[in-house]
Amino acid sequence: MLIEECPYIEPLDAYGAFAAYADSHLLDSGDRDRHAYIVVSPLHKITAKNGQVIQDGLPVPGKPMDVLAALLAGFEQDHRDDLPPFQGGALGYFGYELVHQLENLPRADTDWLDVPDMAIGIYDVVIAFDRIDRRMWLISTGIPEFRGSRRDKRAADRLAMIRKYLRLARPLGDVPTVPHCPDVTPWQSNFDRESYEAAVGRVVDYIHAGDIFQANLSQCFRAEYSIGNVPDRFGLYRRLADLSPAPFGAFLNFGDLAIVSNSPERFLKVTGRQVETRPIKGTRPRGTTPIEDANFAQELMVSVKDRAENVMIVDLLRNDLSKVCAPHSIKTPDICALESFANVHHLVSTVTGSLADGKTALDLLEACFPGGSITGAPKIRAMEIITKLEQLTRGPYCGAIGFIGFDGGMDTSIAIRTLTIQRGRMAFNVGGGIVADSIPAAEYEETLTKAARLFAALGIPETGGRTA
Repeated sequence: MLIEECPYIEPLDAYGAFAAYADSHLLDSGDRDRHAYIVVSPLHKITAKNGQVIQDGLPVPGKPMDVLAALLAGFEQDHRDDLPPFQGGALGYFGYELVHQLENLPRADTDWLDVPDMAIGIYDVVIAFDRIDRRMWLISTGIPEFRGSRRDKRAADRLAMIRKYLRLARPLGDVPTVPHCPDVTPWQSNFDRESYEAAVGRVVDYIHAGDIFQANLSQCFRAEYSIGNVPDRFGLYRRLADLSPAPFGAFLNFGDLAIVSNSPERFLKVTGRQVETRPIKGTRPRGTTPIEDANFAQELMVSVKDRAENVMIVDLLRNDLSKVCAPHSIKTPDICALESFANVHHLVSTVTGSLADGKTALDLLEACFPGGSITGAPKIRAMEIITKLEQLTRGPYCGAIGFIGFDGGMDTSIAIRTLTIQRGRMAFNVGGGIVADSIPAAEYEETLTKAARLFAALGIPETGGRTA
């Protein structure tokens, strides 16, 4: 592995040199984490749709996770503790519908976006950032070569290629305004207020009938645009990150498909053999004055409903982790801690564990996918009800975005606050956990609170531009 430390450039400025290229991706850490990563020019590309896996343009047999696991197994690499955690490996997204390769579940009637269930690149070169210490490294693994001299040459050639493009990086300047393009259709949802509140009522009925304890119900906002008038997709990401900094920002550029994500929620992290997940359940808006803000935070912290909702998901995740973690290793160091973001307060818990012998990060991802905080409990029945009520595929939303390293490490977010842009169509979902004492009107308002910054990034007034 060849390492070169460079003069520090802000990650978004550095990514500007690569933003026009397909399969160039940015994992950003906003204001809560220290590391960021840029990858470009993958060794391999893997996509999956409805069980069919495509690797480097050709169909291959096997389940998506198995194909990825086999590919990663051929490229083992030791971890360097003196560098940011991701030092080469797989990076991309695992969409919500990937669950159909793991469980026998009904499919939604409508696949409006028609995006891959999984889109992953294997990257041998990484630009890694430490935002706190303001340090930056080019990491070139030399993979897929194995022999010493050939691997060294490969690493040097690939590093030189990245260095050449990085010289084009310039300060991006002010965050762009994103005008509402005149040929974008009005934003529509699969629910209006009345039908969403009715759907919340149906979830509550399922709970009272004993089917479930909780389900995460979302509404999907969507619009169309002229293919000849493509939005400034990276500009949208910059605007969203500026309006609402979050610890798990991501801009994924797959060419025709782009993912703009600004998630506050870690899904699964693996460091060595140690596992961490940090589910979010419980939301209040930020106040317009310090007193109002403190009152909203206090209201959330003492809410019996929100705490119960959070604890149910903690129990679900403890069960999921137990499938691949060593006996007696699972702990809950934090329950219902308050964390405040740009536009919302959240209750966040932490669950940890140690991987059992022979288990890998991908085994953990399979055991826990999709995250319990955005499905419900019991998970399978909750997902059946979600599909029945929402009637749309979720795509990347509520899946996972992140990396799995050649060294076995992993860090992924839950893909919420996530906008998908694909060949003339844009969509994002917002939702919340429904429990027995949920108030339908309040649940609907919570979805609008979560949608507000996404609409603002799109240049749409918070109270306008949306129809049912």
